[in-house]
Amino acid sequence: MLFGSDDNDGAGAAGSDASVIMDADTRTFAADVLEASKDALILVDFWAPWCGPCKQLTPLLEKVVKSYRGKVRLVKINADENQTLLQQLRIQSLPTIYAFKDGRPLDGFMGALPESQLREFVDRLVSETGGMGIADVLETGRELLEKGDLQGAAEVFAAILQEDQQNAEALAGLAQCYMKSGDTDRAEQTIGLVPPNARNNANVQSVLSALSFAKKAGNAEPTDDLAAKVAANPNDHQARYDLAVALAANGDKEGALDQLLEIVRANRQWNEEAARKQLVELFDAWGAKDPATILGRKKLAAILFA
Repeated sequence: MLFGSDDNDGAGAAGSDASVIMDADTRTFAADVLEASKDALILVDFWAPWCGPCKQLTPLLEKVVKSYRGKVRLVKINADENQTLLQQLRIQSLPTIYAFKDGRPLDGFMGALPESQLREFVDRLVSETGGMGIADVLETGRELLEKGDLQGAAEVFAAILQEDQQNAEALAGLAQCYMKSGDTDRAEQTIGLVPPNARNNANVQSVLSALSFAKKAGNAEPTDDLAAKVAANPNDHQARYDLAVALAANGDKEGALDQLLEIVRANRQWNEEAARKQLVELFDAWGAKDPATILGRKKLAAILFA
């Protein structure tokens, strides 16, 4: 686990997302598996409380299934309580996994698999049945990141990297997870793995900008001292610039924008356009959708093109 720990230690534990992970039995099998497989790929996990390999496999199944945003679902069936169904499907050992689509079984396997092989199995079936692609999985990771679920996002990006170690989007996403957790060293190590020909990727640039800014912020003076310098001499652009960096580091995006925009307004050429360049770096670090970025770009354009 990249952030925190996994509390799921039982094969029969309920999934956190009931829409994609559920328990079923002989009575509901037709509806929960056969009918449901007309809308999504269904994995059926036949397990038992006494089965050690089941306890290893089921949490991995849940983790993989959740990364597919509803296009893959997991149905768990307790073998001890559904012997008739097991006899009908000729299941002789546990755990056994069957994959169903459009009301028919596609493939399956017996025994526990490592996560990498399990994901390969699911990826192949998803591809064969016209399901989601890598772009959808990446979007899942980005959505989790935006919601603040760093653990979930990191697991999605890490899973992609198991298949494609140089995927720039996944490396950037994982680096962003580290950045948001405060681990800039690992973020820098991760983004350093991006191939040179992919470093212009917008998300990669966002991480690089955030790292650059973090280094500047680490050397910033206290905001009160800097604010006092600016108050004493409004034309002290260096103090105002340093104040902006310190404010941004403390989460005051609006305050940082105001200080940098004031420098651009007063002397846009100061220090080789340092204020404008710092604004652009902040916009990259915050991301194009951040309200502060949208507002800052609008205000900067109004000054530059006035």
